[in-house]
Amino acid sequence: MFEIRPYRPDDREDVALICLRTAAAGGDATGVYSDDALMPEVFALPYVEFAPELAFVVADTETGRAFGYVMAVADTAAFVEWWRREWAPGFAARHPAAGAPTEHAPDFTEAELIDAGVHPERMLVPELAEYPAHLHIDLLPELQGLGFGRRLIDTVRAELAARGVPALHLGLAAANTGARAFYDRLGFHELPSSTLQSPRLGIATS
Repeated sequence: MFEIRPYRPDDREDVALICLRTAAAGGDATGVYSDDALMPEVFALPYVEFAPELAFVVADTETGRAFGYVMAVADTAAFVEWWRREWAPGFAARHPAAGAPTEHAPDFTEAELIDAGVHPERMLVPELAEYPAHLHIDLLPELQGLGFGRRLIDTVRAELAARGVPALHLGLAAANTGARAFYDRLGFHELPSSTLQSPRLGIATS
C-alpha cells in the first residue's frame, strides 16, 4: 500500500535516488555522469532544503520508503537568491570541475550540469511574474501509470493556491514524450518562452 504524505528529513536519500533513477529523460541516469550525486544536487535536494513544506512523497505505508515525489517553490526569484547565497558555494566546492567522461554521451553534458548547479539564474523565466512557482515531479517506474502523478500535482497545486500563488511553471526534457503527454492531460499549456528543444509549460494553481 502507498500513501501521499509530506516530505520528512529521513526521505532525503530516497528523494536523491528517485531523482537519479528518473533523470535521463524519465529513465535511469545511474552512471551517466562521473558522480551520481550531481543530478539530485541540482534538481531535487535544493528544493527540500529551501521549501520542505512544499514537498510531498508517495511512500510505502509499511516501510516508509518513498517511491515518488513532487516538490515546489512558491517564489522562484527568492529561491534563486537563496541558491546563490546558500547552495551554490557548497555545490561548487563539492563539484569544482567535470569529472572523467563515462561511457555515456548525454546531451546535457557534465560541464553544463555543474554550470546549472552554480548559476541558478537559469530559473528566471520570462513568465515569472504570472507563473512565480515551479515544480519537479518524479515517480519510479513501479508507480507510474497508477494515478499518483496526478494526485501529487493536485496536492502541491492546492498548497500553492492556499499560499496565494496564482500559477506555476515547469520545464522538461524534449525527449521525455511520456511526461509531456501526462502534463497535457492535466491541462498544462505551453508558455511563450517554450521551445522545441526546451519545452516550458504552465498551469493555474486553482
